[in-house]
Amino acid sequence: MKIKRQKQAKKNINFYKHNFSFREPFQILIDGTFCQAALKNKIQIKEQMPKYLMGEVQLCTTNCALKELESMKDLYGAKLILQRYQVRNCKHFKNPVSVSECLLSMLEGTNPHHYFVATQDKEVTSGLKKILGVPLLYIILNTIVLDKPSLCSVNHVQAVALREMVTPAQQQSINSLKEVQGIGQDGERQGKKRKRKISNPNPLSCLKKKKKQPQLLKTEGKKKKRSRQRKRRKPEGGEGPSLKPTPNP
Repeated sequence: MKIKRQKQAKKNINFYKHNFSFREPFQILIDGTFCQAALKNKIQIKEQMPKYLMGEVQLCTTNCALKELESMKDLYGAKLILQRYQVRNCKHFKNPVSVSECLLSMLEGTNPHHYFVATQDKEVTSGLKKILGVPLLYIILNTIVLDKPSLCSVNHVQAVALREMVTPAQQQSINSLKEVQGIGQDGERQGKKRKRKISNPNPLSCLKKKKKQPQLLKTEGKKKKRSRQRKRRKPEGGEGPSLKPTPNP
């Protein structure tokens, strides 16, 4: 059962990694109900959570969750556990609200900070299933369980696969690129148009053209050939050609 549960958790984590850009360290929002269930079932959250999620984690909570436990004396042990975790700033610092309302407001509709939520509150779990890309953790049978992706998240991923929608992470990156480029929502560039700099002409194109010289007549252009006369070599015996003597008959 442990190996099967680990494989299912790995499958669910990969779903959120590939489709909603979840990365380590995983940020886990914890409320008092989850700490109370862990205390009752003798679960060490800080030790067992990284092993179950197979990665680094950051355990955190909100000021509203701590305020709620302070008013309940029966949950003093859960309060001591929750105080060890990081406290994330919520919008209700001066006027605390219920934990369910606070946790749902931390997700901001699209869960841009990629929070896991660990709770036993049914009101919170029903609200989380209506928000895209929110992994839910709870305790059952003395073990931590990562719930399967909600139907809302699965339908959204299928729609993206059919190229009908864009993921929230992709939409955020598109909006940030548009702001950098100065492009509005209508696709038009904002701000003043840039003037083109006047560039100097190409120096090679500014060279003066060479004038073509008129061709000279062929007779003028030709030079007289110098005639060479060969000198005949004189024989050594004297001047004139040598005659051979004719034989007597």
